Amino acid sequence: MRKLTALIALAFAALLVAAACGDGEPTGPSATGKIAFASCRAVKPADQVCDIYVMNADGSGQTRLTDNPAIAGSPAGWSPDGTQMAFLSTRDDGNNDIYVMNADGSGLTRLTDTFAGEFDHAWSPDGSRIAFGRIYVPFGGIYVMNADGSNRVPLTGEGEGNNYEPTWSPDGSRIAFVSYRVGNLGIYVMNADGSGQTRLTENPDIDLGPIWSPDGSRIAFTSDRDGNYEIYVMNADGSGLTHLADGEGPVWSPDGSRIAFASERDGKAEIYVMNADGSRQTRLTDSPGFDGGPAWQPAL
Repeated sequence: MRKLTALIALAFAALLVAAACGDGEPTGPSATGKIAFASCRAVKPADQVCDIYVMNADGSGQTRLTDNPAIAGSPAGWSPDGTQMAFLSTRDDGNNDIYVMNADGSGLTRLTDTFAGEFDHAWSPDGSRIAFGRIYVPFGGIYVMNADGSNRVPLTGEGEGNNYEPTWSPDGSRIAFVSYRVGNLGIYVMNADGSGQTRLTENPDIDLGPIWSPDGSRIAFTSDRDGNYEIYVMNADGSGLTHLADGEGPVWSPDGSRIAFASERDGKAEIYVMNADGSRQTRLTDSPGFDGGPAWQPAL
């Protein structure tokens, strides 16, 4: 089980996402809001082709936002004001590029146009910039651009390994990311200008998908350190590692009380939610295809 970006980076293969089962109903003020996700439930002319959907945080009101016979995935890109969403699509030329649309699916705009292959993008907290990963160049790097797609600047350089999956700290001062620079995939952090790159995790195989908690004190991520893809959380300095659940692709609710994620523990890829301590895991989706890549809309 791998999230779309990990498969692109490691094997350039198709997206696989996961499903899980729950234990009770989560509680807390973040029971409201929207979660975007990728789903392959619709009939498509090719296998493993997804569209972007959105649902209420309790799993109700599932609505399809994109409808195109090409891959659309990784909707981990709500703008900070919750009115727009950035996502990946191969719709125009078969390459992964970044698009942005309004929260209702209207106003589609292409931001990148390159053979290099973009993936895993994140808005800066002030909404002015988008960080993203790039492959095929010949080393994958982290870049940042203005929210309209202009002024693309590299933050990591050649010789620093393959780097991708950037996410901003809530105050915009740091970026967590994944790097393959010492023979395995680890989670690193750097200043927003690319300086001060520091490794946070030590694992002989794969750590990926870092995401900051809303208060900036913790980072949730996916790891195979126990033999399966599972969700962990650590302090922002890499200490205090704690296992939370079987699954991948964790994202925090706006108030930090819950985490949405994907898991296929029962053999069927779906979106789940749990309390931030890993308790009360509950399934939100149940579709004939696979559902994954959840992204929680910021508080409006």
